[in-house]
Amino acid sequence: MQPFSNIILIILLLTLFLNTNAQSLNPPSDLRVDLLLNTDKVWKNGLPVAVSLQQAKQSTISYQMARIPNQTPYFSWVINDHLEGSFQTAYRIFVASSAENLKVNKGDFWDSGKVIKSQQTGIIYNGRKLNPNTVYYWKVKTWNNKQTASDFSQASSFITDSTLKPYQAAHQPLVKSLQKPVFSKQLNSLSTLYDFGKDAFGQLKMRISSFSDGDTMLVHIGEAIDSLGGVDRKPRGTIRYRLIKLPLLKGEHSYDLKFLADERNTGSKAILMPDYIGEVLPFRYVELEKNDKIVIEVQRYAVNYPFNDQASSFKSSDTLLNKIWDLSKHTIKATSFTGLYVDGDRERIPYEADALINQLSHYASDAEFNMAKRSLDYLIYHATWPTEWSLQNLLVAWNDYLYSGDIRTVQLLYPQLKPKLLLALARPDGLISTKTGKQDSSFTKSIHFSTFNGETVLKDIVDWPQKGGFGLPPSYPGETDGFVFTDYNAVVNAFHYQALICMKDLAEALGEKEDAIFYTQQAKKVKQAFQHSFINPTTGTVKDGEDTMHSSLHANMLALAFNLVPNVNKASVIAHIRTRGMACSVYGAQFLLDALYDANEAEYGLQLLTSTDKRSWYNMLHSGSTMTTEAWDTDYKNNQDWNHAWGAAPANIIVRKLMGVEPLSPAFGVIQIKPQPGTLNSAELQLSTLHGKINVAFSKTPKQFQLKVNIPPNTKGIIYLPKQTESDRIFMNGNSLTAKPDGKFWIIKDVKSGTHTWKVSY
Repeated sequence: MQPFSNIILIILLLTLFLNTNAQSLNPPSDLRVDLLLNTDKVWKNGLPVAVSLQQAKQSTISYQMARIPNQTPYFSWVINDHLEGSFQTAYRIFVASSAENLKVNKGDFWDSGKVIKSQQTGIIYNGRKLNPNTVYYWKVKTWNNKQTASDFSQASSFITDSTLKPYQAAHQPLVKSLQKPVFSKQLNSLSTLYDFGKDAFGQLKMRISSFSDGDTMLVHIGEAIDSLGGVDRKPRGTIRYRLIKLPLLKGEHSYDLKFLADERNTGSKAILMPDYIGEVLPFRYVELEKNDKIVIEVQRYAVNYPFNDQASSFKSSDTLLNKIWDLSKHTIKATSFTGLYVDGDRERIPYEADALINQLSHYASDAEFNMAKRSLDYLIYHATWPTEWSLQNLLVAWNDYLYSGDIRTVQLLYPQLKPKLLLALARPDGLISTKTGKQDSSFTKSIHFSTFNGETVLKDIVDWPQKGGFGLPPSYPGETDGFVFTDYNAVVNAFHYQALICMKDLAEALGEKEDAIFYTQQAKKVKQAFQHSFINPTTGTVKDGEDTMHSSLHANMLALAFNLVPNVNKASVIAHIRTRGMACSVYGAQFLLDALYDANEAEYGLQLLTSTDKRSWYNMLHSGSTMTTEAWDTDYKNNQDWNHAWGAAPANIIVRKLMGVEPLSPAFGVIQIKPQPGTLNSAELQLSTLHGKINVAFSKTPKQFQLKVNIPPNTKGIIYLPKQTESDRIFMNGNSLTAKPDGKFWIIKDVKSGTHTWKVSY
């Protein structure tokens, strides 16, 4: 009987092993409905409260929550299976009308059954018709490629909107966080300064004890301090300052100080603050003057769109670069205070150029996608006046689909995106111009443009401000590097070409085959005409326009960034770009750095990123700002502000180019990891995506380059390693590897999910 007993024991041990293995697959997390996390959260006047969606719905109190407006919302989740090469093979979703039904696995509105599919994002609801203003509960489980099932995720819930539509981008309400000063100091015998550490759009809350009624406290609130260490009463530009004379009551009381609306940023084109939040002001410092009262507490309500501070991180061997990352990331969070991408506090108006940089840097800072969708939808119907910025709608649209994997916004706006290409302004060879009499009323109507700041037609901008400055002497050269405007300009047509490429890709994604063919042909035609009309045959550089021989930084960097420079001319164009330094604005720097890194000019790119010249992010920090500024310095734009996210390009450049992490397929299904360290010795990055977290860390010495990456489950990677010679030795996870050369890199394709290490010995 002994052998039989052994067999029984083996079977029992095997069963135990299989059960243990089955339980080792963690349940899905980060459940999203229409790309929104935390759809079960409730807020009151922007502050979180411990109230369920059902309780909030039934209450007479006004609460805020995300409301899902779509008849068939999308579901997504993150897989938590860290085995190498793991991928999802199936899922099962329950959607129920009550928490009790969900708990007993009764999906009375939708039981998807076991669906054999690897898809984990953009799962279309396919159950009973959803009712308006109703709370639903859902959970999901998955199976991996070893046929191991996870447990069900934790239950989540969402509430539908009062009216359900075929599609509308969902959004969260704006939120508040109560913050204490990080530092305070006595300025003199009666005045005290409170420093909150970083600038934020917020409101002020104080608790003060007064000995009598009728006392008044002078409260100075601002973004900058003066030479004496107090709040700057006369800051330059539109750096913010307010004085509030606060009447006090006898005894100990709390005071919520109210900011009056500013006519400059509450006009007809501005995005207004919702009533449940109230008016805000960007400030870092509070000074209480002649304070002989007892100050119990000084606090700030910081207002922003929900932001996950842990979604991304970056640290390198360069302390200045680390500070520039922090500056840019904080800017993206703080300037989300309206729920749309706006130009900062001076106008609070959405602009297409701001939106593009906001979008890319938002994706680099947090896995949040609906602000970009809502901003694109808004900008389509509220066009601004620069020619190039109309074309950037197409770049925003492509990034939206590429990073979110959700094409519904593009699909809805597709007919409106077509006129934004400005094909109506083209001549037979494809080049466009705003100066040849083609901007009639039917054209401006097609792009939803009326009058904007006195402009009635589109005008080329190149960069901003242009020659003559803004409130500066007419002789001021501006930020266009002496660009010579002609009827047909290189910068506008570079954007036109890139917009056509984006539109071609979007048409293909939407299955619009005839459109895709047309845009492919049109882009090819424009590229040929661009190279014929704008490349100087003598110098090999890109001219500003047809009727000039001047070659600005902008004409060359944009042609290089958008792949319009023939290979034979690239050395000349790069050499010319290197002579111009940072002869562009903080906005133009986005495209300059894109161009440099795409041309493998990493050392020069890093040199500009970490420059300590006046035209640098270092200068923003040195000036005292804790958000990126509208211009390199107030000397270059005398009405500039200190809270302008179009200066936050380093956030996305560090992620996309320096660390080299970009999606090659929608929602990072295929991930490119192509670090370009330049002179940087080491760096590490964490980036959150809809598939989970990507981790990249590198270190380098003259003799070797080491790279460690973690690729999320259900994705695969393409890895690039810096190449020095054909005799480089390459190791993956300690084993020798043969890789294919690709220019200045070694390339390894089809890298499975999991943690991997590479070493290149030189």
